[in-house]
Amino acid sequence: MLLSPSYGVSLGVVALGGACLALRPLWSAAQWLALAVGLFGLFLVVQTALLRLEFGGEALVVRRGGEELRRFPYDAWLGWRLFWPGVPVLFYFRERQSIHLLPVLFDAACLREQLQVRLPRLSATAKASTTGTDDAA
Repeated sequence: MLLSPSYGVSLGVVALGGACLALRPLWSAAQWLALAVGLFGLFLVVQTALLRLEFGGEALVVRRGGEELRRFPYDAWLGWRLFWPGVPVLFYFRERQSIHLLPVLFDAACLREQLQVRLPRLSATAKASTTGTDDAA
């Protein structure tokens, strides 16, 4: 299943960059902060348009324009978590040999649903992510 893009986080970062300009009366370097945050937001907008997550039978696959960039086999996963369940902005998952922290640039509800279906052995982690009471790994 291919997740559809969601521009909420990326456009939120662009807006945050614009909001940083309100600090100019208090801090003379605020325009540089606004520029850095705004450029990062634009980078996320481009990534939202280009990257896709696909849940396959054996692995989570990251694609760019149909080309496979990386494959994460489910049997190597130790835990996962969506930070701030009400407004999920970060997706964390841990494999045996590495950890990953990604901005949520795709449909978060569908992501959560697919993770619960594909990784039922980690369902305690998923419950912890919705209550915010336990760490993923």
